[in-house]
Amino acid sequence: MLVILSIGGSILAKELKPDSFLAYAAALKELSSEHDVIVVTGGGVAARDYISVARSTGSNEVECDYIGIDITRLNAKLLISALGDAAYNAVPHDYKEAEKALSSGKIIVMGGVIPGQTTDAVSAILTEYLNADLLVIATAVDGVYSADPREDPNAAKYETMTAKELVNTVMTTEMKAGSKSPVDPLAAKIIERCEFETIVMDGSNPQDVLEVVIQEGNTTDRKSSIRLGTRIIG
Repeated sequence: MLVILSIGGSILAKELKPDSFLAYAAALKELSSEHDVIVVTGGGVAARDYISVARSTGSNEVECDYIGIDITRLNAKLLISALGDAAYNAVPHDYKEAEKALSSGKIIVMGGVIPGQTTDAVSAILTEYLNADLLVIATAVDGVYSADPREDPNAAKYETMTAKELVNTVMTTEMKAGSKSPVDPLAAKIIERCEFETIVMDGSNPQDVLEVVIQEGNTTDRKSSIRLGTRIIG
């Protein structure tokens, strides 16, 4: 099974310490013993901080996007370092490079690709392009809610939802560099058009991500993934 895993920068690099990179590396090594894995890393707080300064000094949104991409690739390099020999030793800069890297049999780690695409969108496009079996979006919340649960105490979590419902839920997100949303609108539209298996989940604990992927690979027992996140269906 080919798994595309989007790890939000707010999870992987909330604080720039080795522990989270090493913890994810351990889980990914275990996962790669059974499945092919491509990881797309987000930029997190560091990217938003750099983008904020760039805007204040006159950068336009495309320039801000390029700055964010640079930070995502730095996070990718740190995860590659933590993975050691288990990782493909370069960060692919586009989808074709990622495809070529698959033949290495290693865990592939990449960041952003082009302006206007968040790492969630990159992950969704990779899932379509490579005909992957599963997309997992590991973020800072435990699934998709009817509203931001950090701001609305009445927000309801979806255990399952259609891709169209996902699009309608996230379409109000402002498309600017560094925007925060459980799934960005472009990624949601790609999921809708391709109808591939997607899980949106809290990625704070790498072992939870490992558990979800293992459960998804076992078609007879998928209760864990519903408990730990939201399943998007076609």
